[in-house]
Amino acid sequence: MADLTAYILLGLRALMAVALYGFLAWCFLTLWRELNQQASNLARQRVPALLITQEAGGEQLRFATPEVTLGRHPSCEWMLNDDTVSSRHARLVFHHDHWWLEDLGSRNGTFLNGDALRAPVVLTNQDRIRCGQVSFALQIEALPQTTQAQELP
Repeated sequence: MADLTAYILLGLRALMAVALYGFLAWCFLTLWRELNQQASNLARQRVPALLITQEAGGEQLRFATPEVTLGRHPSCEWMLNDDTVSSRHARLVFHHDHWWLEDLGSRNGTFLNGDALRAPVVLTNQDRIRCGQVSFALQIEALPQTTQAQELP
């Protein structure tokens, strides 16, 4: 009788181990599918381009990436060679279907339409931005409209 009980307990332990590993495999498979879905959603997300016109000199730049860093440092997407601009002065980021402007702790401040920036703000067409003494106008290009049938895989 004791041998039978030992075999039953061993079988139950093995069954529990198989159930546990099966559950963990199901969890990892679910996480993997979710990550792939998020990756494909991000790959399909389109970013409206920014057209930036510097007020002094009229230089125009176009950015179609979801993040643009402004500053004097060479790693910035837009290098501003001005002593009043910090090395990493401000950042333009596209998320939640809007362009946002954020000051990165600059010494001379970031201004939106003449007001000092205290927190990240949503940008609109024709906003005027000033980083230190460098001023520029911002235009957000419209994305072409797509129909529901074109968006379906």
